[in-house]
Amino acid sequence: MLTGRRILWIVAEDWFFRLHYLPLAVALVEAGAEVHLAARCGRRGPEHAAAVTAAGIALHPLARLDRTGLDPLADLRAVAELTALCRRLAPDLVQSVAMKPVLYGTLAAERAGVAARFAWLPGLGHVFTGTSLKARLLRPAVSLLLRRVLGPEAVVPMVLNADDRAALAQLAGRSPGTVAVLPGTGVDLGRFAVVPEPDGPVVVAFVGRMLGEKGLEELAAAARLLRDRGTPLRIRLVGAPDRESPTAIPEARLRAWTAEGVLEWTGPTDDVAAVWRDAHLAVLPSHREGLGMSVLEAAACGRAAVATDVPGCREAVEHGVTGLLVPARDPAALADALAALAGDRVRRRAMAAAARARVEARFGLPAVRAGLIALYERRLDGYPVLPESRITAT
Repeated sequence: MLTGRRILWIVAEDWFFRLHYLPLAVALVEAGAEVHLAARCGRRGPEHAAAVTAAGIALHPLARLDRTGLDPLADLRAVAELTALCRRLAPDLVQSVAMKPVLYGTLAAERAGVAARFAWLPGLGHVFTGTSLKARLLRPAVSLLLRRVLGPEAVVPMVLNADDRAALAQLAGRSPGTVAVLPGTGVDLGRFAVVPEPDGPVVVAFVGRMLGEKGLEELAAAARLLRDRGTPLRIRLVGAPDRESPTAIPEARLRAWTAEGVLEWTGPTDDVAAVWRDAHLAVLPSHREGLGMSVLEAAACGRAAVATDVPGCREAVEHGVTGLLVPARDPAALADALAALAGDRVRRRAMAAAARARVEARFGLPAVRAGLIALYERRLDGYPVLPESRITAT
C-alpha cells in the first residue's frame, strides 16, 4: 500500500514516540513504507531508541529541538536542523506530532519542498489551556504561527476530538472538514484484555504524567475528602514526573502524598495492563485532554472510569454508560463519583462491560492503523483529505 514511500515522523522525544506512536509506525513499515523518526533521544534511557530501531525504523537524533524552551535563536536553529534533515532524506511525507514539532517540523518540511505534510496535535497544549502569565503571553504568537504553518492546503491538520477540530480549524483559518480526527493512537485489544476485578479493597488508578493539568491536585483533595468520610478505597498514581512541563508535580509532593496516605505514587511502569488488572476503577481528572487513552486502555481491560467533563475526556467516557463525568477542578464532585462507583459493584461491572464493547467498536488499533494508512495513501496519490473526513472504527 505504501511500498517505496519514505515517511519521516518528527516527535520531540523518543520515549514519547515509543509510548504512543510506535505501533502506528510499525503498521506503516508493514505496509511497505520506509519509516524514519527524528527526535531527541536518551532523556529517559537508551531502551526507547533501541525499541524504535528494533522495529525497523531509522532514527535521527535531534540536538536542537527543545519542546519547552523559549529561546528564539534556539528555535531557529531547530528549524534549520529539521530543514537540513528533510532536504537530506527527501521524504514523500512528513508527520509531525505535538506543538513544537508541528510548528517547526511542518515549516521545515515546507522549506525542504515536501508536498505532503501532516500535523498532529494530540492536544492544544498548555499554551492554550493554561492560565499562567507565560501561557497568556505566548498564546497570540503561537496562534499566528499555527495559522502560518497549518494554513496551506498541502498540510493536513490532525486532532483527537471534535472540540479540538473546531478550535484548530479556527486557529488555522481552515474549514473544519479539512481537519482529520483520529480516535486516539489505537488500543491494543490483545494486550489490554478483559480480566476479573481483583479481591480486596477498591483500588482506583490514574496512569499518566504527573502534572497539575492532569488534575492531580484536585484528585489529592478528593482523596482527603474520601478519607475523612471513611470511604474504603485506595487511589494509586502510576507514571513519571515530567520536569520540563510547566505544570509538573514535584517528586517531593508525590512522596508527601504517599507518606500522608492520601495517594499512592508508584512511579512509571512498562506494563500498564498490569495496572488495570490490579485496579477496580480508572480516574482521569484532567483539565483538558486530546483523548483519554489511559481510560480507554482501562476500558479494554473491563474497567469503568471517572473523568472530567472536558474535551478529550468526554470522548473517552460515555457518561452513565461506561463511567461518570464530573466538572473539572471540583474535588467534591470527583470524590462523590468515585465513592458512588466504588460502593456499587453491580453498576461498576455493567459500565465495565459497556466500556470494553465501546473500545472494540471505536478505538481498536486495527481500525486506527487502517484509517491512518488510508489518509496517507489518499494524500500521496494527490487527493486532498475529503471534507468531513473522520477516521472511525467499523
